[in-house]
Amino acid sequence: MKKRKLGKSNLEVSAIGLGCMGLSSGYGPAVDKQQGIALIRGAFERGVTFFDTAEVYGPYTNEELVGEAVAPFRDQVVIATKFGFDIDPEDGKQRGLDSRPEHIKQVAESSLKRLKTDVIDLYYQHRVDPNVPIEEVAGAVKGLIQQGKVKHFGLSEAGVKTIRRAHAVLPVTALQNEYSLWWREPEQEVLPTCEELGIGFVPFSPLGRGFLTGAINENTTFSKNDFRNIVPRFTPEARKANLALVDQVRNIAERKKATPAQIALAWLLAQTPWIAPIPGTTKLHRLEENIGAAAIELTADDLREIDKAVSKIPVQGARYPENLQKMVNL
Repeated sequence: MKKRKLGKSNLEVSAIGLGCMGLSSGYGPAVDKQQGIALIRGAFERGVTFFDTAEVYGPYTNEELVGEAVAPFRDQVVIATKFGFDIDPEDGKQRGLDSRPEHIKQVAESSLKRLKTDVIDLYYQHRVDPNVPIEEVAGAVKGLIQQGKVKHFGLSEAGVKTIRRAHAVLPVTALQNEYSLWWREPEQEVLPTCEELGIGFVPFSPLGRGFLTGAINENTTFSKNDFRNIVPRFTPEARKANLALVDQVRNIAERKKATPAQIALAWLLAQTPWIAPIPGTTKLHRLEENIGAAAIELTADDLREIDKAVSKIPVQGARYPENLQKMVNL
């Protein structure tokens, strides 16, 4: 697996990482713990060195899973985790956002224990907290870096003004926002800002929450606790309309002797050398398929063809329900 550096930070990661959330939450029931450990270790054996988790996934159980899985090779991988939610200790439900400096420090200590490590390689603010100035957030993470508990600072779903303000206090190593062939909004302002400031970019949901794999259609049903049940982009009507985009990707994939998922990931990798997507999966064969995207070379002609094909198809449906949409791009 090829390696990439996230911006000017010299933080080196595998070109394709592993988003671990789906092993514990978000897309239906959690996988068996041993199955999750086997998948993470299988990823490492195949060259993946970048593992993404968060305290809120589970909550807590995903960090524990990642910590146990990578323990035998901890010094050879990059662990990214996140802070910023207020989680009810009784029932584990999210009560809103909390990026107060004292809370960040408490969460870091707990995450270090769950991850079985003495340092977090990349520590993201999960969502921008409008009640706490970003300068205070950056200052709190700066303190953790000075104590040797964190190596790099990141932001997730942040807008350009917030990125600039944070970066002025503490260099931002990476920004993790949604970006894929069916959500290209970062190209307008966010990616140019990252390039200007030397910030790496980590696309989450690089396969459109599974839609760009071609395995989902308007008749697909999701388990009752699958996040996609409440996403406007995943109503049966929206899925039916959005399949036109997948068909275009599939046509290109067939010519390149690849799968739609591989083309979607290869397209992201071709955008800039400082992008490292983190597709998630619970299945080894899907993991291998995703990793295979790193070996696909898309020519300038291929990229023009993809752009032309997908730009004709307006994607139907918002990417978040309204209550969650308020938390992004702040």
